[in-house]
Amino acid sequence: MSTALLKELYEELGSSIRGDIYARDEPGFEDYSTIFNGNVKSISKAVAVPLDASDISKIVLFCNKHGLSPSIKAGGYGTAGWAIGGDIIVDLSKIVGVDIEPPNADGSYTSLKDSVLPNNKGKEGVFAAPSGKRRRQEDVDLRRYDQASQAVATFLRGPGPVPVGLQGGPPPNVRRRVEVTQAPPVVGWRQISSGSDTTTSSSPRSIFDGTGNSGGSSPSSTIASSPSPGNGTESPRPSAPPLRASDPFGYLKKDNPICAPASVTQASYPSLSMHRSWIPSPTLFGNHPLPPGQLALAEPVHPHAYVTFGAGMRQKEIDTYTAQHKLEARYSNGSGEGVPYHVPFSAHPVGSSIMILGGFGFLSRLRGLSIDNLVEVEMVLADGRIVIVNEEEYPDLWWAIRGAGPALGIATRYKAKAYPVPVVFAGNLIYRFNRATAPSLIKHFRDCVKGAPRELYANVLLTAGPAGKDSLVVVQMCYVGTREQGQEYLAAISSWDGEQCLLNEVDEKSFLHQQDSVAQVLRGKAGRQWFIRSALITSLPDDLINETVINFADTPVGCTWLFELAGGAIIDFEDTCVPKSQREASFTIAALHQWEMDVDDDRCVESAEEWIADTLKPVHQGGPFPSFLGRHEPPERVKACFGSNWERLCEIKELYDPNNLFKNSFWPLNAEGEAVEAYTHEPPTP
Repeated sequence: MSTALLKELYEELGSSIRGDIYARDEPGFEDYSTIFNGNVKSISKAVAVPLDASDISKIVLFCNKHGLSPSIKAGGYGTAGWAIGGDIIVDLSKIVGVDIEPPNADGSYTSLKDSVLPNNKGKEGVFAAPSGKRRRQEDVDLRRYDQASQAVATFLRGPGPVPVGLQGGPPPNVRRRVEVTQAPPVVGWRQISSGSDTTTSSSPRSIFDGTGNSGGSSPSSTIASSPSPGNGTESPRPSAPPLRASDPFGYLKKDNPICAPASVTQASYPSLSMHRSWIPSPTLFGNHPLPPGQLALAEPVHPHAYVTFGAGMRQKEIDTYTAQHKLEARYSNGSGEGVPYHVPFSAHPVGSSIMILGGFGFLSRLRGLSIDNLVEVEMVLADGRIVIVNEEEYPDLWWAIRGAGPALGIATRYKAKAYPVPVVFAGNLIYRFNRATAPSLIKHFRDCVKGAPRELYANVLLTAGPAGKDSLVVVQMCYVGTREQGQEYLAAISSWDGEQCLLNEVDEKSFLHQQDSVAQVLRGKAGRQWFIRSALITSLPDDLINETVINFADTPVGCTWLFELAGGAIIDFEDTCVPKSQREASFTIAALHQWEMDVDDDRCVESAEEWIADTLKPVHQGGPFPSFLGRHEPPERVKACFGSNWERLCEIKELYDPNNLFKNSFWPLNAEGEAVEAYTHEPPTP
């Protein structure tokens, strides 16, 4: 049971900083001490809301003086609860501001030392610092995901009028109303019921062998519907007639006259380079699909840009800002509105600490993890010093904070690289989960993405419905490029013929809207109980896929199991504490479980633990990326995130935080260097 901060300590802290403080028994405390996971109870004595690094330095010195522990809350999306586990919650929500700049002529950037400080006036991109209650409302607004795809939103809600203000679909405990009005399709001359328990489909070999050549064999698919427009208003086209060839990828071969399925139009010209992109019209950033014929060939002037942002910014706010503040490009027709640039973040929603924990997302296979694109950080250290950390200054700390940052200091401002992303060819292919056919679909997905180009992100997820009914299998792809460049990958993935595809809405989209796509399918809700487990794996053999599907069929409502293709540019970076062994993983795996607060079902936790720790153990590649660490993590799993780099990381921790001031983090050791159980540095469960 926690007690409020003593009056004299409250007054001392309040008089030393410019920002506000809230004692435990004061109005406003709850606004700042609530996080996304409802299964965490704060026992903190007070909340401090600093305005800048100087305020944070004074809070750190105050904690050192009085033997108190701080916990750092940025976005509040971490499920473990570390953000609200300390004696003093340091809420960063008023350290805001974002700006984008092209590189200087020599490729350099404006250092954080020379940038305008947060909460100073007179610079574009500096946001007004909100109150706690307003910030909570902003969080609600940011968790509206229908712009990712109106077609998916309509599909998940089912028929009927859209409730006012409802975004992201119904909660997972509401049964999905899946209406399939088309007749059962003819597949490979066989009629298959959409509810079949016996149909299977062989998986093809990889169509990507590193040279662009295709191969493999599989019965042809006739059920891939044409990509729906972004607003989902057009009626789906009829299913394509069956191909007469045995090779479903034959149309990818230049010497093969077989036509592509009706859902895909094969480009008649070679792919463009990543520095020449088709720039969409301004409606790309509205609520409408890209209008056909309104594209202008352009070349971004800058291969990358630099984005500066405060630690209180949520990544969706940053994505929105950079999408709206485009940089110049050279146009084939002589004019245009510019190109949007984006930092390689994780998908929405996350807070800024993703920049020092890992950060795997749609751009990672092309550009690396979030930590790989960080160029500079302003931090407050355990002794109260305010430092700028980069490759040249504090190089040992620079190595360590990119992956283990929250255990080493408090990041207050970031500068990161952003890249031109004019358009992506992306979306979902949604199937009904069937225990008999789901293994075939996952194997097909696995085989299709072997050797895929770095521009292609892909995942397959299983999301559970009530009592095993109306659960879904969703394949998500995001090709960083145009329809002409990405359509062959859609054709390959959508050629699976084991079940009818209930919805295929892959189309050209803005990257800003694509960032909402995972959250839209998950339909996550703040205030529910959340539990996450993750792993990196070397391979995905058939027997583990089969066992995964069997186990998933018995999971409770609200459970989602995710397979994400890893690799690509992630393996190019070796100068961070995330080791090469982790970066060489083939897939990153996650169990994302959410359930209502009044539900008491041990399977919500146990099924995730068993799948990750037992079923997938034979192919584990150490621990997960640190950004996927969750509640109640055993010390061994945390250490495994850093592999052979663990000992060096411990040495740097001892140098910069010898008393373990930042214990309210994933760090699994006490000040003496001894392993401790997770509950000793996590807040309790209500």
